[in-house]
Amino acid sequence: MKISSNNEWGRLRSVVVGSATNANWPDTDPIFSQEGIKTTWKSTPVPAGPVPQWIVDESNEDLHGLVEILKQHNVEVVRPQDIDFPAANGMYNYCPRDRLLIAGDKIVDPAMMYPCRDMEIDALARVTDGNTLITMPRDQGMILDAANICRLGDTWLYLESASGNRAAYKWLVKQFPEISIELCNFYAGVHIDSTILPLHEGLVLLNASRIKPDRVPKVFDDWEIIWINDCVARDFHEYPYASKWIGMNMLSIDPGTVVVDNLQKEIITILEKKNFTVIPHQLRHSRTLGGGFHCVTLDLWRDNE
Repeated sequence: MKISSNNEWGRLRSVVVGSATNANWPDTDPIFSQEGIKTTWKSTPVPAGPVPQWIVDESNEDLHGLVEILKQHNVEVVRPQDIDFPAANGMYNYCPRDRLLIAGDKIVDPAMMYPCRDMEIDALARVTDGNTLITMPRDQGMILDAANICRLGDTWLYLESASGNRAAYKWLVKQFPEISIELCNFYAGVHIDSTILPLHEGLVLLNASRIKPDRVPKVFDDWEIIWINDCVARDFHEYPYASKWIGMNMLSIDPGTVVVDNLQKEIITILEKKNFTVIPHQLRHSRTLGGGFHCVTLDLWRDNE
């Protein structure tokens, strides 16, 4: 399978779309077990055990709808293989973006924040087989979810946060000396893709609640910035694994076409005024399962635009 992707907006040719099948909240992972201590949400407890089947079913319906949208745009879609996550004390295949980092024609296998999620690479054998896989050591204190990285061609942004530490940043710098990797630490939560969303070369959406004008990454000095001040909060079941800002998470099909949460009317209007073709779609459980359109996909091949 061809791997070739170095930015977040080039014409999408092939992509992984996740699955909610067998989704599970792990009760034996040593790091996930601390979620209840770290979370700012105290109204309901962190869930444990299999995700209710009705949530799985509705999530898979929405993911199937996304697959159909992508196929209509001539994008090849790969789906992960099923894993019995409850039996394996794992988590899910819902967010493949977290699991692998596509770096041009190479694949980075990071040491994930929740160790139980490492098994998710087994569901992506069709992607990894026959391609160059660079594996981050598991025993040297490195932590990285691939969604901590925003790729901008020969520059990457690395969000230093709970899901990406300085040790992993230094390792990536050594592995990819040809890439300028800018360290960012303006948001201490987890992933970067509900905070910074480049839509094409020279245009980026920034989350105004997390980034202040004096903390904008240097790479955007000459870019047009669209500040997003708010978004519509989706409902969730019992516990919000993602904040309302998951509504800002979107997927570019090409530099002028983007899939956006259909509740985000204001953001859609902003993008349409910038002459984007906006495809509204729903992920009803994006907050419950913790993933928007960028999270639930993993682009494998994009044109270098």
